[in-house]
Amino acid sequence: MTQRDIAKFRMLAQQITKPELKSAPEMVAYFGAIQGQEYAQTKWSLGLRMPHLTDADIEKDLNEGRILRTHLLRPTWHFVAPEDIRWMLMLTGPRVEAINAYMYRKMELDNATFNQCNTIMQRALEGGKHLTREALSQEFLKNNIQADGTRLVCIMMKAELEGLICSGARQGNQFTYALLEERVSPVSKKERDEALAELSQRYFISHGPATAKDFSTWSGLSLTDCKKGIEMVKTHLAEEKIESETYYFSPKLNLDTATFGQLQLLPIYDEMIMGYKNREALMQYRNAVQPGKRLRYDNTLLFDGQVIGSWRRKIKPKVIDLEYEFLEQPDKKQESEFEKALLRFEKFYELPVNTINNSQ
Repeated sequence: MTQRDIAKFRMLAQQITKPELKSAPEMVAYFGAIQGQEYAQTKWSLGLRMPHLTDADIEKDLNEGRILRTHLLRPTWHFVAPEDIRWMLMLTGPRVEAINAYMYRKMELDNATFNQCNTIMQRALEGGKHLTREALSQEFLKNNIQADGTRLVCIMMKAELEGLICSGARQGNQFTYALLEERVSPVSKKERDEALAELSQRYFISHGPATAKDFSTWSGLSLTDCKKGIEMVKTHLAEEKIESETYYFSPKLNLDTATFGQLQLLPIYDEMIMGYKNREALMQYRNAVQPGKRLRYDNTLLFDGQVIGSWRRKIKPKVIDLEYEFLEQPDKKQESEFEKALLRFEKFYELPVNTINNSQ
C-alpha cells in the first residue's frame, strides 16, 4: 500500500467517495465525533459527504438535538450523537480536564466556584430552557461571580465535560446551552473498557488506514490507552505495516468498488486533515508549493485524495465570495471537477457563488 493508496482508502472510509449514509446524525455517530469549533464549516463537512443535504437540513438536526455540539475530545468543540455523548465524556473528559487544569488555576477557579456555578446553571436552565452564554453570565453576576472572557469559557467547558450542559437550539445566530439530562434521553451506561473499545473501532472504521499515534492525536487519549483499545478490537480490523508503522482499517474497504478523480472543497478542521497525526498521505503535491509560500492546512482543494490548493469563502446575504488558489496550473479534468464542486457548494447553501482566482 502506497501513500496515495492510503489517501484513497481514507476517502472511502470517511464517506467522501461512495458515501453510504443518508442522514447527518448517522454520519456523526459513524465517526464517533467530528471536530466542530468552526460551526458553519463543520456543517459543510457533513454536507460534502451527503450531497442530498443542505445547510438548512443540518441546522435543523442541530436545533432539534439530533446532533449535539460540545467539548469532549481534546480541548475543542466537537459534533457528537446524543446517544454517544455520556460514555464519550466519561472516557475522554478526564484527559481534557487535565489539560485545562492550568487555565482553571490561572483564572482562580476552584471546585467550590465550579460547584456554585453548576448550581446556578441547573436552576437557570431547568424546565427545558435554552440560554446563551451571555444570559448565563448575567446569572453568575447576580450571585457575585465574575464570569466573562476566558473565565467564562472555563466555567462553561467544565460544566460540559462534567455532563451538566450541552448545546441547545440556536437563537438567531447565537448559540445556547441546555441541561444534558433534559436534552438527551437516558441510555445504557458503558464501562470504561467498553467505551474505549467502541471509540477505537469507530475511529479506525471511519478514519483508517491509521496508526495508534493517529488515534491518540485525534482522541486525546494516551498512546497506552489507544494501543489497548486496538488490541480489544483487532479482530474486527485489517492491518498492514507500511514504512515501519502499522496501519489499521476496515476490512470492507475496496478501492476497486469506487470511482476516484473528484475534487472536494474541504473545509477547515475537516476529519480528512485533523483526524491524523501524520498527514503525509494527502501531501504528495507539496513540492509544487512555490518558494516563500506556506502550504495551507485550512480550507483545502482535495483532488483524488491529494491537496492541490486552498480556498476561502465569505458568505453574504445574497452571494458567496469564494477565493481559491491552485498549487500549480490545473489540468482540464481538475478544472471540470472544480466546477462540479462549486455547483455542489451552491446547492448546499442555496446561494450563488462568485469565484476569485488567486492562483496567479
